[in-house]
Amino acid sequence: MNMNDILTIVLVLIGAPILGCLASGIDRRITARLQGRVGPPILQPYYDVKKLLSKDNMIVNPSQNFYVIVYLVFIILSLLMLVFKQDFLMIIFVYTVASLALIVGGMSTGSPYARVGSSREIMAILSYEPVLILYALAIYLLTGTFKLTAVLDASSPLLIYTPLIFIAMIVVLNIKFKKSPFDYSTSHHGHQELVKGMTTEYGGPGFATIEIAHFYEYVFLTGLIFLFWASTPIIGVLIGILVYLLIIVIDNITARVYWQWMLKLSWSVLLIISIVNIAYLYYSQAKLV
Repeated sequence: MNMNDILTIVLVLIGAPILGCLASGIDRRITARLQGRVGPPILQPYYDVKKLLSKDNMIVNPSQNFYVIVYLVFIILSLLMLVFKQDFLMIIFVYTVASLALIVGGMSTGSPYARVGSSREIMAILSYEPVLILYALAIYLLTGTFKLTAVLDASSPLLIYTPLIFIAMIVVLNIKFKKSPFDYSTSHHGHQELVKGMTTEYGGPGFATIEIAHFYEYVFLTGLIFLFWASTPIIGVLIGILVYLLIIVIDNITARVYWQWMLKLSWSVLLIISIVNIAYLYYSQAKLV
């Protein structure tokens, strides 16, 4: 590991939560304006985390905060692997471990709200994980490898060859951001019957850790969209921002649905259009150049 790699790691560790915090604050402000409210300041997520860190560490059992730390560590690891252009399939697996850690942490509290929320999050994983796998398969078919270096070094954008997978990924991000109509396992807003779902029993530093992990996750998920036009970084960033704003709008114009509806949507519409895209890539033998 050279000095440039060390500087990149430091930049990611410091810069990613700052960007994620700002994204969360912008989300709250836009949501408030769409609802006819003034809304909190942009830095409100930072103030919330700062306040949570100053509180006592009240826990139900000693293991719940351990799972939260595992969640944070694997989110950061998946983001670093993305930045360093590692194997995309391995990135997905690492990211899935992070999600499973949060689920186990919710289950460990014994709260009925947390257990139901964790169960619903398992359904969410079953909904979006096949799309992520097909996303990785598309990269392999186009480049002959799962290494992201081939995508970033290509002269033509990935989006030209994978428009249907791009549409499916927008829905995947909606699920992962816990936005309506898929905010049934946990939510940033108190408008569901589970209150905070699988994070109900977390408070103080434990909940602050979850919020910090979410800041990193915002950047990671936006990075997955960036890959669709990574050949021109400015366009890739703009597409990532536009998709994020679109998800905020969708969150405010849709109502929450049952998990069964989401599973049917994913395993029918999203999976079918993704497979159609994969079939096109396979039979056309298209390659990124």
